[in-house]
Amino acid sequence: MDKRDYYEVLGVSSDASNEEIKRAYRELALKYHPDRNKSPDAAEKFKEISEAYAVLSDDEKRMQYDRFGHIGISERYTWDDIFRGVNFDEIFRDLGFGAGGFDRIFDMFFGGGFRQRYRQQRYGPQRGADLQYDLMVTLEDAAFGQEAEISVPQTEVCSICGGSGAKQGTTPRKCPRCNGIGEVRRTRTFGFTHFTEIRTCDLCHGTGVIIDHPCEHCHGTGRAKRLRKIIVKIPPGIDSGYRLRLRGEGEAGIRRGPPGDLYVTVHVKPHPVFERDGDNIVCEAKIGFSQAALGAEIEVPTLDSGARVKIPSGTQSGTMFRLKGKGIPHLHGFGRGDEFVRVIVETPTHLTRKQKELLAELAKETEENISSK
Repeated sequence: MDKRDYYEVLGVSSDASNEEIKRAYRELALKYHPDRNKSPDAAEKFKEISEAYAVLSDDEKRMQYDRFGHIGISERYTWDDIFRGVNFDEIFRDLGFGAGGFDRIFDMFFGGGFRQRYRQQRYGPQRGADLQYDLMVTLEDAAFGQEAEISVPQTEVCSICGGSGAKQGTTPRKCPRCNGIGEVRRTRTFGFTHFTEIRTCDLCHGTGVIIDHPCEHCHGTGRAKRLRKIIVKIPPGIDSGYRLRLRGEGEAGIRRGPPGDLYVTVHVKPHPVFERDGDNIVCEAKIGFSQAALGAEIEVPTLDSGARVKIPSGTQSGTMFRLKGKGIPHLHGFGRGDEFVRVIVETPTHLTRKQKELLAELAKETEENISSK
């Protein structure tokens, strides 16, 4: 059966505010929570509204859903991703069910261990953030490849405490309130019903450890800022907009999690001589009137050094000549593009009397009308 529209599931309009979406979910959760509603379809209803709320309460997921519908969510997010970051504990606690409802019900819906994965995402090791860097290179460097040294401000594992957050000579200790679990449980009884409320430990804030003597360098975070120099290898044939991924060169992970990646976006500077067209390059060469009329051999620039081009007699301004294999190397391939030379015939200026007489004689021979001045 096709999924219903998330907005329809929660009974809100597509332009509903985050507060309206949360209010609608709270009302429906109170109505369909399996501890309260014993009808056969209550569990499925509760699962449906919880999925809708998890998507619509997250700005990024909601934007993806608004653009592409359900397929935009299913192709981009796993079940764990859909529910990541949603604080159901707070909602269930406010409704009087206790955070234990989250544990039991969502494990039932999505398989054992969902609660553990959820808690791991919030309080366990987390991957560091990815970083972006814009790198300007010359056309020559883009064509033939180069190594560039860049300086990137990033967060790294603290070199003093090794990421523990504790001052040298000390170690974090297990939280006495939660016994290192990061959560505290409290069971309440209403008549014949028992509710287990699970709260994030307010002493260790979910980490499970207490740092009595924080590292002075990182202030107990286990991470520190520094400006790091990194060598970037630019592959031959790269073009503007191409992104290079440097694995593990991003921000340090949180609570000893793996580091993120560094994405270097390459921008090729405009060249004073060449214009790039894919793997081909184009340049202009100016020739005189006599060279165009009678033919010549001229020197033209290339990315390597230079080359000679034969200009046949009668060449018109704007004519293109091809230099095979003198363009940009093919990225991750073999061979190179071509260079195209566009010749521009320059009209002579500031002529001497003799030059004018010769040109007038030429015009007479070709029966061209010229100014008498």
